[in-house]
Amino acid sequence: MTDRLRSARSAVDACRSVVDALAQHSDALIAVLLHVHDHLRCVAATGSWQVFASVPLGRGVVGRVYETGRTAVLTDVAAEPAFIRLGPDVVAEICVPVLDRTGHPLGALNLEWTSVLGLDGWQEQLEEIGVRLGARIEELGGPPEETEAEKLLRHTVALSAAASDAEVYARCADAGRDISSLSSCVVLTSVADAFDPASPAVPHGVMLQSSSPSPRDRQLVQRLADIGPTALGVLLDRARRHGASFTLGDPDELDSRGFETLTKAGVRTMIAAPIGPGARGGVLVAFDDVTAHPDSHRASLLALLGTQAWTCLDRLRSLDRMRKRASSDPLTGLRHHGPFGERLLSATPGRTTLLAIDVDRFKSINDTYGHAAGDRALVDLARALERTLRQGDELYRVGGDEFVAVVEVPSAGEAVAVAERLAEAARQTGRTISVGVAVQAEGETPEEALLRADQALYDVKRRGRDGVQLAP
Repeated sequence: MTDRLRSARSAVDACRSVVDALAQHSDALIAVLLHVHDHLRCVAATGSWQVFASVPLGRGVVGRVYETGRTAVLTDVAAEPAFIRLGPDVVAEICVPVLDRTGHPLGALNLEWTSVLGLDGWQEQLEEIGVRLGARIEELGGPPEETEAEKLLRHTVALSAAASDAEVYARCADAGRDISSLSSCVVLTSVADAFDPASPAVPHGVMLQSSSPSPRDRQLVQRLADIGPTALGVLLDRARRHGASFTLGDPDELDSRGFETLTKAGVRTMIAAPIGPGARGGVLVAFDDVTAHPDSHRASLLALLGTQAWTCLDRLRSLDRMRKRASSDPLTGLRHHGPFGERLLSATPGRTTLLAIDVDRFKSINDTYGHAAGDRALVDLARALERTLRQGDELYRVGGDEFVAVVEVPSAGEAVAVAERLAEAARQTGRTISVGVAVQAEGETPEEALLRADQALYDVKRRGRDGVQLAP
C-alpha cells in the first residue's frame, strides 16, 4: 500500500491504488469518497456493480464519519438508521476518515461486507490506511477540483430553486462566471422581456442584469453597460439568431471588426450564449479584461446553462399563470370569491368601505344581443371601473354582473365620492350601475357590512337604478 501511494501522481490515483490493493485482500465493497465543494465525491470504488456518485455532506454513515472524523463500525447495518442501501445485501460496514497531517478529514474510506466473518483486525488497518492516504493526498495538492459537470449540476439545482425571474437571471450570471472561469458575467434581455422594472436599463430596449460580488467585476460590468444600446443590441440579436460564440485570443492581434465597441471598453475575452429560443430569450455574456482562451466546449456549457435558465423561467411563468387562473375571473381578469374573502380578513372598522355594484338591466343585454355581447359589456365595464379606482383600491367580480370594490377612506363622504366616480365611469361605457356603500362600523364584521351595502344597492334599484346609496 505504501509503495503504491508513493508512486501515485494525483489524488485520484492515490485513491485508486488504495482500492486496488484492498481488493486483493478482501471481497468487500470498497469506496473512497473525497470532499469536493459541497459533497463527498466517489473517486475510486470496486466490488459492486453500482455505487453512489456522490453523497451530500452529513448524509449517511459516510457523511457522519467525514463530519466527525471518527470511525464507524457496524456489524448490523439493519439497526443503523443512517445506512443507505444500494446493491447487494450488506450486513456489516467499516467506514474510516481520510485525514490530512493535522487530523482534518479530507473524505472517507468505506468498506461493506455481505458477511460479518473475518472482520477482526480490519478497523486498525483501515484507520492507518486512511491516515497514509490523507497524507499522500495532501502532498499531491489536496482533493480534486470540482468538475465542470459538477459545477453545472450545482448551479442547475440553484436555478431550479429560484423564486422569481430576477433571481433566475442573477443566479444564471453567477453560474456563468463560475463555469466560464471569466471574471464577469451578465444577462442581456429586451426591455419587453424585462424581469425587474427596478433593474438598470440600457437606453432603447436592452436590460442588463448582473450579480457582482467584487469591485473589479462591478467596474467591468459598468464598462460593458456604458458602451451603449447599439452594440449590446447587436450582441443580443446575434446570440438569439445564431447561438453561442467565443473569442479566440487577443483582439490586438486578431481581426476584431464588428466588436470594436466591446474591445474599446476593455473586453479581451468573451463567451456569449443564448437564453431561450430565438427572439424570445436573452443572452448570457461572460467576459474578462484579460486575454484567455475559451473553447467550444466551454461555450456549449454556457449554452446548456442558458437552456436550463429558460426552462426555469418558463416554469415560473406557468406557475404564475396558474395562480392567476386559480384566483381570477377568466372573463374580466378581476379577482373573485377566494381573494375577496382573504381581503375581508384585513378590513379595518371605520376605514374599510365596501361598494356593492350591480350592472343595470344586464339580463336584457344577454336576451337582446346574446351572451357574447354581454361578456364584452362586462369586460368593458370592468376595465372602466378599474381605471377609476385609486391606487390600492381593489375590485372583485363576485357574481355574473355583480362586483364589489374595497376601498380605504377617512370618511363616509369620501366613500360616496368614490362610488359616484364609478357610476360616471360606467355611463361613459354606455351602461349604468347601481352602487350600495357601507363603511364597516366598530364591532361589525365585514360580512355584516357587505350585507348593508347590498341592502343599499337594492334601495337604488327600487328608486330606478343608475345611482349611489350610502347604507344607514
